[in-house]
Amino acid sequence: MSIQPLVALPNVPATLDLVPRTMSDDQMRRFEGYAAEIFTVLGLDLDTPATIDTPRRFIRALFDATVGYDGDPKLVTVFETECRSGSDCRLSQVVEGPIQFYALCEHHALPFYGRAYIGYIADEHIIGISKMTRLVRLFAQRFAVQERIGQQIADTLEAMLEPHGVAVYLEAHHLCMQMRGVQEAASLTRTTFWRGVYDDDPALRSEFLSLCGVGR
Repeated sequence: MSIQPLVALPNVPATLDLVPRTMSDDQMRRFEGYAAEIFTVLGLDLDTPATIDTPRRFIRALFDATVGYDGDPKLVTVFETECRSGSDCRLSQVVEGPIQFYALCEHHALPFYGRAYIGYIADEHIIGISKMTRLVRLFAQRFAVQERIGQQIADTLEAMLEPHGVAVYLEAHHLCMQMRGVQEAASLTRTTFWRGVYDDDPALRSEFLSLCGVGR
């Protein structure tokens, strides 16, 4: 079964870094063969009712887990701000989270997973709350590193909304550390990203992290 790309998206920020993908029937068969050879060398018996289709399922699962490269047609809508030049327009934060995400580490192709929190202070535009979840998953559903996901989220919100500021906080468990290597099961990696007024105002950063539950 071949895999076709999503419909091309108009007027999307360059920060989305989209790579529309296809996979032909011939490619699928070849990749299944490669996967079968690897699984066999690693010790998996593919000659059972439970595993005979594992190579095909594995290739399809990898494609599905990296669907963020294809984009999200429901992401690009923004609206006019609800703030009408009041005294708090440069202070009022919109904070969404926790947003659960799953990604594949580009170093070992093993999963890392965790929670994201996004905050911004609107200027002339706002974005629907569900779109922030879509934005996180668009960048997480790729081969990625945690630091880049946060930077991409912050840069894209800046490009779409031109807000006064953007804040992003991510915390994640990395199976490349837990299943192999140091095998540190309890480790949690935390990253923060600041744009605009968050860069300049420690009180705003502190309020954002408090709303995210950091330090509780």
